[in-house]
Amino acid sequence: MDIKLHRLESFSAQDAQGKPYKVYGYERLARAYPWLDAAAQWEATGVVEYKLANGEHLDMARDGTLQGAQSGVRLHRMHFANSGTSH
Repeated sequence: MDIKLHRLESFSAQDAQGKPYKVYGYERLARAYPWLDAAAQWEATGVVEYKLANGEHLDMARDGTLQGAQSGVRLHRMHFANSGTSH
């Protein structure tokens, strides 16, 4: 099956020592009709995967914690306070 990745999001995460990491979230797309030409339509598969900026695959736990598949580093998404003002 032909697949490609479509970037959905990027965000900052940190490990237990506070070291920052850049994380990218992708959705897998599959070619709807692979027997057609290369410009054929791609469809979402519903499968999302996360990777570090260096390409290492991350596994996501139910609690949202990410863990590096090779390095074993455990990461938590960094949340920033909303700097906007409301009226």
